[in-house]
Amino acid sequence: MTNAPKAFLEGGPDDLPERIVDVTPPGIELKIPFRGGYEHFRATARHEDTAAGRLPVYEWWERTELPG
Repeated sequence: MTNAPKAFLEGGPDDLPERIVDVTPPGIELKIPFRGGYEHFRATARHEDTAAGRLPVYEWWERTELPG
């Protein structure tokens, strides 16, 4: 278990394995590795009530592929 701040991810792929993730360090963007690339999420002003408490919402905005 970690004490890192957490965020709720909104949007992006339906099969993204986690919707509640650590935010280390807290910032305005998260880059989540997924299926040979990264899903990018940006912080919003909104919050979501979750099983982990009230968390800031990060909204999906783009995907980038890893060079290969």
